[in-house]
Amino acid sequence: MILVIGASGATGKLVVEQLLLAQQQVRVLVRPNSAQLEVFKASPQLDVRVGNIAELSSSELDTLIRGVTAVICCLGHRATFQGIFGHPRRLVSDAVNHVCQAIVKSRTDTPVKFILMNSTGCRDEAQGECPSLAHRAVVALLRVCLPPHPDNEAAARTLRAYSSAETGVDWVIVRPDSLVNEPEITAYEAHPSPLRDAIFDAGKTSRANVAHFMCQLVSDPHLWQQWQGQSPVLYNTKH
Repeated sequence: MILVIGASGATGKLVVEQLLLAQQQVRVLVRPNSAQLEVFKASPQLDVRVGNIAELSSSELDTLIRGVTAVICCLGHRATFQGIFGHPRRLVSDAVNHVCQAIVKSRTDTPVKFILMNSTGCRDEAQGECPSLAHRAVVALLRVCLPPHPDNEAAARTLRAYSSAETGVDWVIVRPDSLVNEPEITAYEAHPSPLRDAIFDAGKTSRANVAHFMCQLVSDPHLWQQWQGQSPVLYNTKH
């Protein structure tokens, strides 16, 4: 069973579609007021749970992750004034922490894969990433002016703090560059660190390709072994 959080978002919907096409068992958590709720309920293949991740109790979280072998988190702040500047400010990082705590609590012999969609704007210090001074100045400004950015950074730090040997959580943090919509999956590349500056020389990554990579991480053990415990950066391949 694969749990998709943020399933009603632009990338989350594509993840669900691709998992269902691959005949995977899929569970989704959908807000009660989501326009996607009735669409999901109409699919007999989906295990639909209704609720707001920020409001679930500990027992509800335990029920949500019961039987789950992988979690794909595409959660993000809505592109509205309230979504960007309102509460909860730590929507993604709190969700990551609470779900991981539930996984630890219900730990079995087999670790749970946790795949987090993040951003190239969140650097991986373990890889020695050190962007330019100008880049760091802009990021410092984003931390002050745009609450979703520090939330994304905190979500990545939170997940990296979990170790499969001690907690039963295995993870990969997927970092697309500038997201674009394309009608189908195209050629793309994954790299351990950014090849270009995410602010001054951003590349493009289609949501369909991000969804494909995350779904492949679940189903392809060799790809998982390649990227486990890392934060790959995705770029569309130029033709």
